[in-house]
Amino acid sequence: MQDILSMLQALRRPPLLMRAARIGAEEYRRGVHLPRLLGYGVLPRHGSALMKLMEIEGELNGQRLSGNSSYSLLRHVDVLIAMVGEARVLRASQAA
Repeated sequence: MQDILSMLQALRRPPLLMRAARIGAEEYRRGVHLPRLLGYGVLPRHGSALMKLMEIEGELNGQRLSGNSSYSLLRHVDVLIAMVGEARVLRASQAA
């Protein structure tokens, strides 16, 4: 099984979506962004949060590809921002 960062690196999304996510991740604050996306309460650990975000993003990407009318570009970018932010924190904690 791939580790979570390898799974994240293997994702292929449109360059404009990823560029927006990387720019947004510069201002990412876990305590503000994650509760909006995952629900309020105790924040999960970085790896667990990243797995949940990847599940949400997979569903959003499926909606995008199928042309579903309920697809929200803003929510998709918001989830991608959180994924990039969480991945950065996870990489930094593994490097230390």
